[in-house]
Amino acid sequence: MTSRFLLAASALLLASTAAQAQVAPTNFDQAAYITCREAQAMQPAVRQQLAVYLADHAARHRGVAVPDDERGAQLAHLVRGGCTLAPDAYLFTVIDRALVSELSKLPKRK
Repeated sequence: MTSRFLLAASALLLASTAAQAQVAPTNFDQAAYITCREAQAMQPAVRQQLAVYLADHAARHRGVAVPDDERGAQLAHLVRGGCTLAPDAYLFTVIDRALVSELSKLPKRK
């Protein structure tokens, strides 16, 4: 009886977590605390929307813009690598650190 209950509770928890992972956060306070692992569980379009939102926020804070050229692609590769190395890190932190590492190569915000 107890093992059935635990199995059912685990299934509900996993279903709840998966359902939450498919919805993009509505504000920065929610988005800032999503880990790379949680972002990976999201649908690709939702994950991309979240990453762009966080990158724009970090770029505004640092006074730069994220270009849509090779420099932006380089940032994306750095974020992917950072999340691979530290899947439990907050996605915003990984994005911000990637921006800082490439700061001298990014155009200043107008």
